[in-house]
Amino acid sequence: MKTDPRAVLLIQCPDRPGLVAAISSFLFAHGANITDLDQHSTDAEPGAYFMRLELQTGGLDVTLDRLRELFELQVARPYAMQWRLDLCSERKKVAVLVSRHDHALLELLWQFQRGDLAADLSLVISNHPDLRAAVEGFGVRFEHVPNDRSQRPQAEARMLELLADADVVVLARYMQIVSEDFAARFQNRLINIHHSFLPAFVGADPYRQAFERGVKIVGATAHYVTAELDAGPIIEQDVARVSHRHAVEDLKALGRDLERRVLARAVRWHCEDRVIVHGNKTVVFA
Repeated sequence: MKTDPRAVLLIQCPDRPGLVAAISSFLFAHGANITDLDQHSTDAEPGAYFMRLELQTGGLDVTLDRLRELFELQVARPYAMQWRLDLCSERKKVAVLVSRHDHALLELLWQFQRGDLAADLSLVISNHPDLRAAVEGFGVRFEHVPNDRSQRPQAEARMLELLADADVVVLARYMQIVSEDFAARFQNRLINIHHSFLPAFVGADPYRQAFERGVKIVGATAHYVTAELDAGPIIEQDVARVSHRHAVEDLKALGRDLERRVLARAVRWHCEDRVIVHGNKTVVFA
């Protein structure tokens, strides 16, 4: 049996009584079948409301475009909503930036190849040529764009050309700082993996920083990139316990496993429209 095409509705707005009733009544009136619904309200006054809703569109009495128009007029405007409604079949186009560390990149490529990543990963850009064979072995396009401080404007201009069709860009241990303009081009669509449990140990060489501080846990953080280094909205984090017996290289080895898993979860949740950015925080319906 052919499954009805599913769509995802994401909403954030001021919290007030009647929101769920207004949304569900509207969808019911137009033949949508709600199959999944997550919601969250903040405690602060005035509160904020967040929703992720999955619906089947096979029984709609109007086209999806017309449904969007009617929802904007009848529900979204009266309740001051920020929202979007997208078909699950409209897979996001993912591009990856990487340097020489391959573990986070390979996890994404494996998940894409297995069909576990609901997106089209079709481009990898690197400032080094080292990973070309590994990437092309997955049937994915590889582009070498040298980049350092002296040539960053030219490098980023070339990368922006290559990324013109990308819906989301992933920094899978890309060991270059992107410019403020580059980050702004992909606001809330540029995902980085930082090899520490932010906000601890920002910047370079966090595992050595952690070793010198004598921490008992190390972590990894996937976050959206903003103009402020390592300070964007956090999507996912994880940690591993360590002890006085662990040297810096041991921390790095533990960290590689954390990094690849944390980044893969963050990218998957973003591609499944499970993340809503609110200020410098995120609501993640995972």
